[in-house]
Amino acid sequence: MSRTSLSAIPPYVFYELDARRAAARATGQPLLDVGIGSPDGPIPPVVVETMQRVAADRSLSGYPYFQGHPLFREAVAGYLHTRFGVTIDPAGELLALAGSKEGIAELILAHTNPGDVVLIPAVYYPVYARATLLAGAEPVYVPFLPDGCLDLDALDAATVARATVMIVNYPGNPTTTSVSLDELARYVAFAERHGLLLLSDLAYSELSYDGYAVPSVLQVPGASRVAVETHTCSKSFNMAGVRIAFLAGNREAIARLDAYRANIGYGVSTLAQLAGAAAFTHHAQIVPPIVAEYRARRDAIVTAFTAGGWHVPAPTATMYLWLDVPPGLSDWQWVDALIEHAGVVVTPGMAFGDAGRGKFRVSFVQPAEQLVRAAEGIVATAAWSTAQRR
Repeated sequence: MSRTSLSAIPPYVFYELDARRAAARATGQPLLDVGIGSPDGPIPPVVVETMQRVAADRSLSGYPYFQGHPLFREAVAGYLHTRFGVTIDPAGELLALAGSKEGIAELILAHTNPGDVVLIPAVYYPVYARATLLAGAEPVYVPFLPDGCLDLDALDAATVARATVMIVNYPGNPTTTSVSLDELARYVAFAERHGLLLLSDLAYSELSYDGYAVPSVLQVPGASRVAVETHTCSKSFNMAGVRIAFLAGNREAIARLDAYRANIGYGVSTLAQLAGAAAFTHHAQIVPPIVAEYRARRDAIVTAFTAGGWHVPAPTATMYLWLDVPPGLSDWQWVDALIEHAGVVVTPGMAFGDAGRGKFRVSFVQPAEQLVRAAEGIVATAAWSTAQRR
């Protein structure tokens, strides 16, 4: 298999969603957008103050550090130790990223060759598959067990033998599934047994509720022999526009990604790194009010769905609901019906792979009262659709 040209990659579903959203707005229709998971809360004041202070620093005139600014690496190492009890070598087991999405794509491109296999959850964040295809590798989708864990026994030996990378994403986007440290240990053991690089995408490390604390794969003893993990400021700190994240873990994988990135770029913005350093240094103060806001939004929308007769369990992590499309409708038919009849924008499940068809994602990116309106519109549109089919 050769590398896939960009023109051969299927159209990005989010582009199509943007087009439908824009078409509706062009007619003057007001829309309540709970589709894209883009935080609407403010960047924490301590981070804003840091960016304002360092913006005039003469050091920003020069190129950034390749691997990471010393203050960023120190802050991240402290965060991992305080939050997860994980000790890393910031000089060799850490790399700054311009957002975890870019980092994941570059990691896949740096670690795969045409014909290799990348093991991806059956419902997945799109960059996992798209970067794999761009590398000329083959994405193989691992089915889920009923509890949301990966069914590794469903993989045949020949496929696993061709695999170089396996990706896990817990808490899951869009599934919201959470797992225990013991389950992460199962993935580490599988990766070690089969000589795989295990990539844990931990974008929602801090957005958890009801006493659940999200674990890190690096807490598994010996995980750094085979595993790396991405963390990002985007969701937990309302900093999606700043584009700062990091990769930690296996030093050989990090050195390989560092070498790849050095050939195509020049590190991550120093301003963004210093903003990230402030966020990770002050995470214990920053996170609780952000989580409290998302918890209130979650409770409000779940209550509204319940009042409308929908059974919607409250997720213990992430900023999403992952719901069933009403019977008789395709994903796009449901999206269009919601835009037309309720003025509500959601993300179709097919955006997250074929296994996501028949589902849709709702994001907690509006104030609670708006989320209640969105839930009421969804319930009413589903009732209208049912009546139309009678």
